[in-house]
Amino acid sequence: MKNLLNKWNIRSRFFWIVVFFIFSQCLSYENALANVLKDPNLIYQERNDAIIISSKPKQDSEETKQKILTQTIRGQVIDEESKLPLIGVTVMIEDSSPPIGATTNIDGNFRIEKVPVGRVNLQLSYIGYEQKIIPNIVVNSAKVVVLNLTLHEYTTKMDEVTVVAQMDKGSPINDMALVDARSISPEESNRYAGPFNDPTRILSNYAGIATTQDGSNDIIVRGNSPKYVQWRLEGVQITNPNHFANQSGIGTGGISALNNNMLATSDFYTSAFPAEYGDVLSGVYDIKLRSGNNERFEGVFGVGIMGTDITLEGPLKKGYAGSYLINYRYSTITLLSTLGLLDRSGATNFQDGAFKIMLPSDKLGTFSIFGLGGFSGFDLENISGIDAVLSPGFSGQLSSLSKDHSTRSYLFNTGINHSIYLSKKSYLNTSVIYSTDGINDNVQARYNPPAQAEDSPYQYFEGDVNKSTYRGAMTFNYKFNNRHKLQAGFKYAYFSYDYFQQLQKDTLSTPRLLADFDEQMSTLRNFISWKFQAFSNVTFITGIHQMNDFYNQNRTLEPRFAMDWRLTPNIDLTLGYGKHSTMESAHNYFAKVPNDNGTLTEPNRNLGLLKADHYTLAIEKRFRPDLKAKLGIYYQWLYDLPVAKDSSYYATINERIDYEYVHLVNEGEGKNYGVELTIEKFFNNSYYFLVNMSLFQSKYKTLENKWRNTQYNSEYIANILAGKEFLNLGRKDNQALTINLKVFVGGGRKIIPLRRDDQGQLNVDPANDQYWDYDKAYESSLDDLHQIDFSMSYKWNRPKTTHEFYLNIYDITEAKGRISEYYDDSEPGNISYITQVGLFPNLMYKVYF
Repeated sequence: MKNLLNKWNIRSRFFWIVVFFIFSQCLSYENALANVLKDPNLIYQERNDAIIISSKPKQDSEETKQKILTQTIRGQVIDEESKLPLIGVTVMIEDSSPPIGATTNIDGNFRIEKVPVGRVNLQLSYIGYEQKIIPNIVVNSAKVVVLNLTLHEYTTKMDEVTVVAQMDKGSPINDMALVDARSISPEESNRYAGPFNDPTRILSNYAGIATTQDGSNDIIVRGNSPKYVQWRLEGVQITNPNHFANQSGIGTGGISALNNNMLATSDFYTSAFPAEYGDVLSGVYDIKLRSGNNERFEGVFGVGIMGTDITLEGPLKKGYAGSYLINYRYSTITLLSTLGLLDRSGATNFQDGAFKIMLPSDKLGTFSIFGLGGFSGFDLENISGIDAVLSPGFSGQLSSLSKDHSTRSYLFNTGINHSIYLSKKSYLNTSVIYSTDGINDNVQARYNPPAQAEDSPYQYFEGDVNKSTYRGAMTFNYKFNNRHKLQAGFKYAYFSYDYFQQLQKDTLSTPRLLADFDEQMSTLRNFISWKFQAFSNVTFITGIHQMNDFYNQNRTLEPRFAMDWRLTPNIDLTLGYGKHSTMESAHNYFAKVPNDNGTLTEPNRNLGLLKADHYTLAIEKRFRPDLKAKLGIYYQWLYDLPVAKDSSYYATINERIDYEYVHLVNEGEGKNYGVELTIEKFFNNSYYFLVNMSLFQSKYKTLENKWRNTQYNSEYIANILAGKEFLNLGRKDNQALTINLKVFVGGGRKIIPLRRDDQGQLNVDPANDQYWDYDKAYESSLDDLHQIDFSMSYKWNRPKTTHEFYLNIYDITEAKGRISEYYDDSEPGNISYITQVGLFPNLMYKVYF
């Protein structure tokens, strides 16, 4: 993937074409503005930071007014905790004149018609419930807005009270989450400047979260390995949703199978997770798919550099509340290579799709069937340099060695959810899901020219990894009253693994078997959680998660606790604690390790669980409804960490694409701690900004009894994001331009350096495969990293369709900071570097119909 991003021979042309386009559009807009201001029949005014030009009132007519583009907003309002529909909720368009609104019916549904396109705020009010404002809802002419909204019941009754509605922005959907959790909307993931229009990469915009900056699609949460992030879809755990994810579940391929057109608002957690989440240490991304429109057919078609996709939705049949939503995407990268626009030795392609079918019933509850799948592959011929370094099992680069590398990967997740109300105070959720993923690598090497006939070619690495998982889950929710809620459930998982991997060093050696197993494992996780609102300004959530690993008979009892104390109407203090555990990746349990006699054994079959204690404390100040600041500290203690029995530097938390097949014991320790500051101005009045900084440390200790940095200990991260929307452009006031900018600075990834002598001169021994100085593992990094991303969207509404032109330019300054080094005897000094991706444009056009 690195080679794919670095070898675009058209990227400079794209950049200057884009610059010229933006300049010409701005110039034409300014000229048009100057001309219209001279027209005595027009009125010039400013509204919401946008320039509005309209005809004088005497020229208005009923016919002109009827041409204003409008759309319908509809949806459902439910109780936040019981999930029951609320009857009679007033839903109003804020600041509309004359007032535009509706009230919910017996099913909690509402409909507001003839809402002008643009952005609107919804205000919800209901007796006995807190008022809420849903800000900046995007209304397009081609697509009905369908919302699922919640209200929180008051805990105290007052004879007279003054209510100030709060903007519902960033609060988690899960009402059992109080600390280190936030929601992420599809609109945010579309708006924030970032690479490849990837909804998973939006996470790196938030405090304490980073990527490795090498084009990989990994998510590093507070110094933890990406392998410990848990991915969930529709409330159920799934495979890593990224193409080319390796056997540890790290997204090395840089491309996600998720699509913004399918997503609803989702939650992300960074520590001290609620009791329902287990088998996870780093972070939880609970991804939700939206429901399709159950009243009319709609669609989105997009074409761009990274892919061509189509999304369709509509009712299953007339008069029935059920709906379907389906998406398919196919890569255009192969097409560009075929046309000669992509300078590379091979071709990469990917395709993916997702669907959700809603099946509500009158008496049996609501069923939903969902799925997410993808297939990807690449074929590289005569590769060298970075591509060769990233081939499995390779530790250095020789100019006399070239390779052919072929990879195929797949992922598929499908399941059924069922939700039913058991009474006016309780409901039950049940889920069944099947997940599978795999990756096949075939690397052949040859010497150029061959030293002898048998030297070229030979099998260098062969890997065939396949995983399947069957899961079942049930969660019971009971709301006693407006102060107490109980949640309890279980999650069962059955894992089936089929692995084969072997490595051959040269033509004369025998291939070494790394892994060869067909095994099954299973786990049962039980949990119970209690939410108690002690006072109107103090909420407690406490619970227990119980983990059962049936393969090695490991069991844990994990207490969880969270508190939210509203010190003043604008200041919140949150406190959280959680004990967590997780199983290691399957290949660690069944790795083939030679003993002293050279016989291959599997010494790690009895490997135990990795455990951690999480502590978190934060204070948040709201300066106004759309502006807040948050200061937080955290500490994570890891124990029973799998480390090498031979007292070396190795621990599983540093595992990436190069796998170490060694004898492991649960005797290591680790710690992650830091402070995070966030200042966020939510999108309002046509602009937003987000500024955050994280200072942290990530350390571990093996049997050598020495504290080392983890490779993810970049020590600091800072992000600045800002964006501005220009509304009511064009002759018909039906166009909008949005511009976004992101600035990132942070420390580099810690590395294992090449061997050097006391004078600092390179001292490697390729003949004996000695390249790396393991005694200095992760002591330092090469460069601090920085980059600037830019994105823009130009949208115009028509009576039946909405069109959008989207451009994202990743790393516009082409920073190319050094991330790691490797031996390369074809370079002066025999050292080459893996660097940041560099400039990469992602261009896309979408039409909504």
